[in-house]
Amino acid sequence: MHLLLALTEETIPRHRDKLVQGGAVVYDSRLKVPSEQLTGNGVRYIPIPLSDIAQETAGVTLARNTVALGVAAGMTGLDLEPMRSVIRENFARKGQKVVDGNLAAAEAGYREGQKYAADFPFKLRTLPDAPPHMVLNGTEAFSLGALAGGCRFVSGYPMTPGSPVLHWMAAHSARYGVVIKHTEDEIAAINMAIGAAHMGARALVPTSGGGFALMVEALGLAGITETPLVIYNAQRPGPSTGLPTRHEQGDMLFMLYASQGEFPRFLLAPGTHEECFVAGWRAFNLAEKYQTPALVLSDHYLAVAVRSLELDALDFDAVEIDRGELLSEADLDALEGTYLRYRLTASGVSPRALPGHPKAVYVAASNEHDERGTITEESEMRIAQMDKRMRKMTGMAQEMSGPSRYGPQEAEITFVCWGSTYGPLREAVDRLNAAQPARANLLHFTDLWPFPATATTAALQSARRVVAVEVNATAQLATLIRSQTGLAVHDHILKYDGRPFTPEYIIGEYLLNNLG
Repeated sequence: MHLLLALTEETIPRHRDKLVQGGAVVYDSRLKVPSEQLTGNGVRYIPIPLSDIAQETAGVTLARNTVALGVAAGMTGLDLEPMRSVIRENFARKGQKVVDGNLAAAEAGYREGQKYAADFPFKLRTLPDAPPHMVLNGTEAFSLGALAGGCRFVSGYPMTPGSPVLHWMAAHSARYGVVIKHTEDEIAAINMAIGAAHMGARALVPTSGGGFALMVEALGLAGITETPLVIYNAQRPGPSTGLPTRHEQGDMLFMLYASQGEFPRFLLAPGTHEECFVAGWRAFNLAEKYQTPALVLSDHYLAVAVRSLELDALDFDAVEIDRGELLSEADLDALEGTYLRYRLTASGVSPRALPGHPKAVYVAASNEHDERGTITEESEMRIAQMDKRMRKMTGMAQEMSGPSRYGPQEAEITFVCWGSTYGPLREAVDRLNAAQPARANLLHFTDLWPFPATATTAALQSARRVVAVEVNATAQLATLIRSQTGLAVHDHILKYDGRPFTPEYIIGEYLLNNLG
């Protein structure tokens, strides 16, 4: 961190150790900060009357955050016009007086910040002829992908950090024809989505771990009725309510094995905004092609992290719609004989008809059933239907990609990771290799189930030392790797304090434990 804007007393001692040498702390001069907290660390401490300036310019001390942003722009040399534009847009609904007050507050802060610009070495410069960029977080990237992939029904009960997908979809639902249901609870949310998917809509349920816990029984309903449902889980720390606004990767194995009994499912875990976008549309294709739930596992940091991307970073041209063995009206018109919704097939995937056609009347029950869907407890049919569903795993496994490698092929240490841990770990690998070439590389997993065992084994067989880097207490990816390949991860760098990894933390743990 280069610049810290402190609006409360606790901000300085809590965050000042994250500042780089030559950084600065700008704090409201009204704050009663002990003098011993305003020295050391190679950091400059700058008191500015933020509240007073806000009162004088905007008429309320509440605008001191706007003043502080103006100070930051002045110190870094950032053009103030983009900030003016944001102020006009964000405060327009509150009236021109509020807009003018915040504009004056930002400009006053800017002038104040310019007084310290000469001694602040970190600058933000406008790039001439820079290509246009979009600014979005992981939630928006996934939502865009889901929308591009044909999502037309979203139901959910708000639970951060998963509910922002529900909010984003609701904000754009009228324009793109998406039905949104804010349900009374998570059980209603998944059951509504199962109903919508059963009728042919591409249906999505966004939630977090606690909400997903309530959906487990209904997930089994989607499994036995072979309903293509997509569930998005943005993880936060548990158990129970845990840390509602913090970060963790503790739900992987839970999602992998959730629900009573056994049935196929997909588990995808994007780690970048680009991967979130792809997972958004790809999950629907996988779910419909194999008529089974597809689960997307995000996390708090990825959901809220904002990035600037070039306009072509999200490849809309690559989006495909694959509805699998979905029978058309013409197919059903030409159908001879009895339609068997759960017909026994070599692939495990049966021809799927949407309700409503007179030649495709069938039962979709939560009990075991025969090929027509009629409830049965006959052992032969139970075995046949169970085997049919599980045969899907053969084709599903072919859809999964192995881990992607970053860094030199040969390295002293190979880190393995999943989810948003990829970003800080990639930077840590770069720093380690800058200090000592071929010191480290990483393997990043995005497709977790069916697990790409063959590709993983090939990638790890030549690794000298393997270290799992995960935001959980039990090294869940390492557990999955060992269970599916027999290969043991040698060491772990784990974090479960509710905060994401930083490159500094990873390197510090690496050096402290001499993992290489």
